[in-house]
Amino acid sequence: MRVHITDDTRKIGIDSLFLKTPQNQHFIESLPSHTKIIERDMLPHYFNTQIKLIGITGTNGKTTTAAAIYSILLDMGYKVALLGTRGMFVNDIQKKPKGLTTPSLLELYEDIDMATTLGCDFFVMEVSSHAIKQERIYGLDFCLKVLTNITSDHLDYHKTWEDYCHTKMQFLQSGTCPKIINLDDKSGANMRFYSHVLTYGIESKGHLFVNAYGLQDGIFAQIGLRMPKSKDRIPQTNTAMQECVLESPLFGLFNLYNLMAAILATYAITHSDLQVICEHIQHFGGVSGRMEIVSSNPLVIVDFAHTTDGMKQIFESFKTRNISVVFGAGGDRDRSKRAKMGACAALYAKKIYITNDNPRSEEPLSIAQEIACGVLAKHTTNADAMQQTTHTTFKENIPYIFQAKGANGSMQIILDRFQALQHALHELPKDWVLLVLGKGDECMQIFKEHEVYFSDKECVQSILNTIH
Repeated sequence: MRVHITDDTRKIGIDSLFLKTPQNQHFIESLPSHTKIIERDMLPHYFNTQIKLIGITGTNGKTTTAAAIYSILLDMGYKVALLGTRGMFVNDIQKKPKGLTTPSLLELYEDIDMATTLGCDFFVMEVSSHAIKQERIYGLDFCLKVLTNITSDHLDYHKTWEDYCHTKMQFLQSGTCPKIINLDDKSGANMRFYSHVLTYGIESKGHLFVNAYGLQDGIFAQIGLRMPKSKDRIPQTNTAMQECVLESPLFGLFNLYNLMAAILATYAITHSDLQVICEHIQHFGGVSGRMEIVSSNPLVIVDFAHTTDGMKQIFESFKTRNISVVFGAGGDRDRSKRAKMGACAALYAKKIYITNDNPRSEEPLSIAQEIACGVLAKHTTNADAMQQTTHTTFKENIPYIFQAKGANGSMQIILDRFQALQHALHELPKDWVLLVLGKGDECMQIFKEHEVYFSDKECVQSILNTIH
């Protein structure tokens, strides 16, 4: 019978062991005198973590990259666990529902132990900046680490870009396992000179590189792999040049980056031929709520993008199309990105509907007004509207005109997300694309005093059924 270990003072029993962590150490003095306390270094004595751990961090692309690695390894016949934003999966069976991107230290050790007990060969996990900063991956020995990119996010927690960037880099710099970085991402590219580093790129020639690619109706790319002849803990086999064709049903340049990261990661841990890996990646259909096609006619895409860079990547995937977009911004989160998100939308979209995301304790209209300032501040054609951007007095359900791609665009605030989707779909011209951004496959909307069930995908499908 396994001893009961807890990190929650409310769950201490007579025979419990209490795990001391940076988050709960302030409560140690208030514990009952009989409580037995253990340090984090003792966790390997109670949990089996002898499994190959693969950690993926980055501002964007963690979920898709992790899921792609998981999918490829499963197709190759390995037993694999996946832990991240969507929950925990073991060999295609969901073991835990959605939760934190990276759970608490104790829960993480429990999850790894479960996967090990079930005979998994690999444990693929998303690693958030919060988890790195709070030492929620303490003591874990990774066999591979991946950095997809670093762009501005979570400044409500990290306070400065420098701290956020340093936290991500800290994860990559620790340990002697192979590390994979995106050579086209300026924030992480300087790591290419470190030992144990493998690189991929589209514009830059990394170890895994692209000779040519197309993004029409999916991804088609001619890719090549050239590995170093000798580096500690980096695969030695197949050092000659390998080339093959990568085909995927996924949309967008950013997904090509995600797939490149997954391919290089799979190669680094299995040493399989590039051609074999690419054949398996064709079967990966993407992640629910990440660039998900909800409707083909009209074309409606749902995506989790909630940062300026994430939105830009989505917009760039459809820059040859006329774009209509529905999005908002989360409350009690980084306010500095709201106007930037609005400005980004105004560069690409001709119809913009600003709505609620998860307003939490903030006033929904105030959040929307901050986004609207970004839309109109540099793109307005109306002197009165320019004056309004200063005083943030935008009203609901009133169209505001701005200059979009040499023509007039329209922006309006519709706080009710269902009504915003209704307006966007009813006003969607033929051959346009509607992008619904920010929540992806989330199914709850968080307000100050309550939560409500809400699925962008289900709402879009319901509205389309009434239109057709």
